[in-house]
Amino acid sequence: MAAARARAIRALLARCSTECHRRASPPSSAAAAASSLSTLRRAVPSLSAPLTHSRRFRPSRRAAAATRALATEAARGGAGARSEAGTEDEAPEWAVEWEDSDDDGAEPEIGDGGDGGGVVLRGVAWGQRALAAAEEVLADHFGDDVAMFAFKVSPKGYVYVRLDKLTNRYGCPDIEEIESFNKLYKQKLDEIIERGEIPLDLAIEVSSPGAERLLKVPEDLDRFKDMAMRVQYLVEGDNDIVLNQNMLKDGIFVLESVDVQAENCVWKLADVKDNRAEAGKGRPLNRKQKDWRLQTSFTAVKKATLYLDSN
Repeated sequence: MAAARARAIRALLARCSTECHRRASPPSSAAAAASSLSTLRRAVPSLSAPLTHSRRFRPSRRAAAATRALATEAARGGAGARSEAGTEDEAPEWAVEWEDSDDDGAEPEIGDGGDGGGVVLRGVAWGQRALAAAEEVLADHFGDDVAMFAFKVSPKGYVYVRLDKLTNRYGCPDIEEIESFNKLYKQKLDEIIERGEIPLDLAIEVSSPGAERLLKVPEDLDRFKDMAMRVQYLVEGDNDIVLNQNMLKDGIFVLESVDVQAENCVWKLADVKDNRAEAGKGRPLNRKQKDWRLQTSFTAVKKATLYLDSN
């Protein structure tokens, strides 16, 4: 039963993509067209199928549902508009591969516009207007349980939005909510593009934060207090060894208590497979493990993420 529940959770969090890419010139020959990457249609693919269009697809690490779309010249009948023979959900066969985020591979940190949440505009002139449009869509069409976790734009015309569902245990909106936001946001951007307020052909990615979201300490602790977290922390103490080595450790814990005034928190070992393994294969946590506690200051916690147990 526990294994089935874990698989169901992973399936829910696994990132599903639907893509419609930026405009590009059609290939010069039939051979070039045949060798080009196939276009993903707007459907939720099987998790077992490789998504070669997205190098950001990492189901075992960043578990997030995502959809991508293109804000185009459709209203003006430009090259990005849908042909009469095509369907609304089809992307052109000559669509190019989606560009990775400029800082893919960088270590996430709080406020980075990605796993760390926050808003990153990078000095892009139209970034503030695109952000305002996303906030308008949330305010007009979604309740208080859906919020913006992260927003980031690229000078090349890419917009990355991550939505946080506050009433969901893991903060993940369902695929219908992500698709709905994507559609409404694209429509909003098309209207703004038509008025000439922002550039043409902005590419959009909408996703959920995923299990690799960085948790803010102490702000997020109460929300996820009943869930296992992987915590990276500095060993605190007054002895010379601790002070000189600046020792960094990590563990899989559950929050026991938070003292906001004293600015510290107390952790206990989470009852998960990785911790139970220390007691011996097939054994539960032993008494020593159950009684173990760790007190850390807020500043000593360097990184905290949600932990998904396989058993």
